[in-house]
Amino acid sequence: MPTIRHRAPIQCLVAVRGHPFDRTAFDALFQAMDGISATMVDQPAAARLMNPDGMRGFDALILYDMPGLDFEAPGDPPAYLDPGPELRAGFRALLEQGTGVVALHHALAGWPAWPDYGDWLGGRFLYHPGAVRGRIVPDSGYCHAVTHDIEVVADHPVTAGVPSRFSLTDELYLGQVFEADVTPLLRSGARFDRDHFWSAERAVRGHMHDREGWHHSPGSNLVGWAKQAEASRLVYLQPGDGPSAYDDPNYRRLVENAIRWVAIG
Repeated sequence: MPTIRHRAPIQCLVAVRGHPFDRTAFDALFQAMDGISATMVDQPAAARLMNPDGMRGFDALILYDMPGLDFEAPGDPPAYLDPGPELRAGFRALLEQGTGVVALHHALAGWPAWPDYGDWLGGRFLYHPGAVRGRIVPDSGYCHAVTHDIEVVADHPVTAGVPSRFSLTDELYLGQVFEADVTPLLRSGARFDRDHFWSAERAVRGHMHDREGWHHSPGSNLVGWAKQAEASRLVYLQPGDGPSAYDDPNYRRLVENAIRWVAIG
């Protein structure tokens, strides 16, 4: 009889919800990883585990969520929500104890009212114009189903085994990337300027695929990076909108490499 391994060597807590996604296809991404177990927890329950006690027994935190936004708020949604003192303290304590984090795709939009959160992740995706690091910036841009070439720009454990160039079809973002604070891993050959993206604020106001009256300066083509967040290793991978990314062998390798790298930090 074959040996059944009930506990994988690397245990991940995966925070999800806040953005539509194919749950079955996303779960298959982790099921294909040998020696890695992923426990998916929906927000807001996931936030209650983001502290040293809640994460006891887990080796890494995966962020595939978009908390801190109320898209049903009256007025001009989404409203920005405050994370509250418990989450602020608990998440910081996680990072201070060295718990590794892998943030994927729309996680960059999480907790827009919490400046430290964006600093830890290494960037911001905004649904409204606002202040980022003391500078007023426009709402961010998005563009679905873009086929683009990605170049590996660092010899790093996260990029090990990934070809120097590969193609991917996925959603891209035009937002804020704090390049000076990160180790660049992946750059896209796509055009990151106003004419190739749509306004996120216009979209939530019911005008999808619209940039009327929206102005955004050209942005970074960095779509993957590694950084230090307090005492923790953190990796952000901008791809990951749907099955076209989940099923791609190069994307799978990047996510798996990222988990293994942050988990041993």
